[in-house]
Amino acid sequence: MAAFDFNEITPNEPAPAPMQLAVAVVEAVPAVRMDLEERLGPGVTGFERVEDIVPRLNGTPVVVVLGPSCSEPEVLASVDRNLARSDVGVILVADELSTTVLQLALRSGVKDVLTLQGDTLQIVEAIERVGAGLAAPVPAATNHPVATGGDGDGLGRVTTVFSTKGGSGKSVIATNLAVVLAERADGPVCLVDADLQFGDVAVMMKLAPSHTIVDAVTNIERLDTSLLESLLSTHEASGLRVLPAPLEPAFADQIGAAEMVKIVEVLRRFCSHVVIDTPAYFNDVVLGLVEASDDVLLVAGMDIPNIKNVKIGLQTLRLLNTPMEKLRLILNRANSKVKLDIGGVERTLQVTADALIPSDVVVPQSVNKGVPFVHSHPKSGVAKSIRALADRLSEADAEVRRRRG
Repeated sequence: MAAFDFNEITPNEPAPAPMQLAVAVVEAVPAVRMDLEERLGPGVTGFERVEDIVPRLNGTPVVVVLGPSCSEPEVLASVDRNLARSDVGVILVADELSTTVLQLALRSGVKDVLTLQGDTLQIVEAIERVGAGLAAPVPAATNHPVATGGDGDGLGRVTTVFSTKGGSGKSVIATNLAVVLAERADGPVCLVDADLQFGDVAVMMKLAPSHTIVDAVTNIERLDTSLLESLLSTHEASGLRVLPAPLEPAFADQIGAAEMVKIVEVLRRFCSHVVIDTPAYFNDVVLGLVEASDDVLLVAGMDIPNIKNVKIGLQTLRLLNTPMEKLRLILNRANSKVKLDIGGVERTLQVTADALIPSDVVVPQSVNKGVPFVHSHPKSGVAKSIRALADRLSEADAEVRRRRG
């Protein structure tokens, strides 16, 4: 973290090089303030009040780390009044995380909220992440044209994984596909858990997220790439970014299709690929995401109820004028000995399967361990089939870009 002494910034001095970064700590309790300064290292300056920083701001990028005493509503209101500037990023280090504190902080323009008892490295990484956004500002969400399924230059590709029957293996496919794409892509790849009531992505990847989709929706009016990126969890083994589902099913009622599509629009501005896991039924959120997607992977298991539901799902999508060229049929457990012929299934659905995912005992084993099977068993047939699916999506994306160019 490149930093310099905040006390050296004066209105009469020229701004330092763009990659330099000033770091300030605001905390009313002297002992806590000094502790934060020591943890963050040399070049960090402490202040007692938010208002004390304002006279020193001159356009140089500054990350302000708020201590626990700043969790009070009146202090956060002062942050919103005084530090809502493009050259200032704010992080709150609270005694403990709560929904109330998180919501107040995000509404006040705070980019990230962490705990005082947490690892110092996490605070340093948050400072660097927020500081990088200040050094290279991005357009605000309200100033960017609405994304329309990947037709605009520079927008990441969006793939929604959907099934009309629970237990089809949809979430496992979405998770492992996203991991493979993350390891191959030039830019960030994000997995969004849009199963808002019972999403399992965080559990499947053994993540303990600090933020969820609820936090993004709470701040939807001021949502931009910097704020949204600060809410994502990271799967360290692959680098995949993850936006988990709400921790409580009741929060699902607060999230509508417009909010979810807005989140995806912002994600695709800085992600090369966005993979979305969905619930196993149609609702406004699913229909909105299907419309916003470049590819829709329709997952079917090899049993009669699954095939029946998928057929109904296809009929529904056709009635809604969903372009059939964006739909891709994925037959899961395709090698199961259940007396169903793949050709017969394709004739019944009037769709040719784009991928055949074999049944394999390594799948439930990997789910129970919280490790994607493309990592735990990379040479297995099921892992190879996911990589082949990723190849097809990458080839389709490349073809679209060639036609555009």
